[in-house]
Amino acid sequence: MADEKMEMAEVETSLVTSGSKPAPARPPNKFEKLFQPCLGELVGTTFFVFIGCVSVIENVESTGRLQPALVHGLAVAVLVACMAEISGSHFNPPFTLAIYLCGGMEMNMVAPYLACQLVGGVLGAAMAKGMTSGDNYARAHGAAFAVLQSDSQVGKAVFGEVAMTCLITMVLLLGAVNTKTRTPLVPFLVGCTVIINILAGGDVSGTCMNPARAFGPAIVNNYWTYHWVYWVGPIAGGLIAAVLVRLLLGDRKIRLILK
Repeated sequence: MADEKMEMAEVETSLVTSGSKPAPARPPNKFEKLFQPCLGELVGTTFFVFIGCVSVIENVESTGRLQPALVHGLAVAVLVACMAEISGSHFNPPFTLAIYLCGGMEMNMVAPYLACQLVGGVLGAAMAKGMTSGDNYARAHGAAFAVLQSDSQVGKAVFGEVAMTCLITMVLLLGAVNTKTRTPLVPFLVGCTVIINILAGGDVSGTCMNPARAFGPAIVNNYWTYHWVYWVGPIAGGLIAAVLVRLLLGDRKIRLILK
């Protein structure tokens, strides 16, 4: 009788122990691995551009750059936090290129990400046009980047876009990709960097840092004046940040030299 009680106790203990073990993680299926990340980029970029455009179109003159800076930065922080586990929360072509160059994503996802970001930019700009008043929309050129009006401004604007995009891309790479410096504060850090950059460089170039953010309003409002600046500057800045992390700032897993 005592032996039977001991056996029953052992069975109950084993059941409790086995029941407390977490179930093994299920590998992502094809939808979660391929299609869901692209949808995340599409949705995230759409709402980022939508919110950013509305903040510019309906900006109160007395607030100056503060309103667009805060809105863009907070929108980035919220969307990055929400979509991080779905797509990685790029929402920006230079981010995608830099993350790929630093080993943070597979090559077969680069082109779909870029396409979804550009389509999202157009959708977001179209949503902003449908929501805002016609007078404000026309006055703000549909939130397209209309700061540059002469060739004399172009050099400084390109340099500003390169420098500011390099900074924010470096923050992203060190905070999300580089193992040694990875931190859960990435949404906050990237959002703060957006705010800082817009407040600092808004009068120089408009502080785009994102070709998708420039491309959407340019398409919807057909405004192409100096549009190339907002491709060349951000892409160059993102590539410089990737080179810095790959060669000097990254940990041994990422760094290509001086290991």
